[in-house]
Amino acid sequence: MNIIDRLKAPTPKFFKVLRNVGLGLAAAGGVIVASPIAIPAIVVTIGGYLIVAGSVATAVSQAVTENETAKQN
Repeated sequence: MNIIDRLKAPTPKFFKVLRNVGLGLAAAGGVIVASPIAIPAIVVTIGGYLIVAGSVATAVSQAVTENETAKQN
């Protein structure tokens, strides 16, 4: 199975929820990093980590597929 087929295949419910949580984390990190007010450097660093963690969780969750043979048993 190549990557295009894997990304087009159905995703299990748990990983759909995890994907949405990852998107939320990445969005929250983006808001923190792009904040127009002066905030401490540690908060900006945490925002960067949130972006990375959310992006990785989203990408991994999207690539997980359901096993059709396991569903039949």
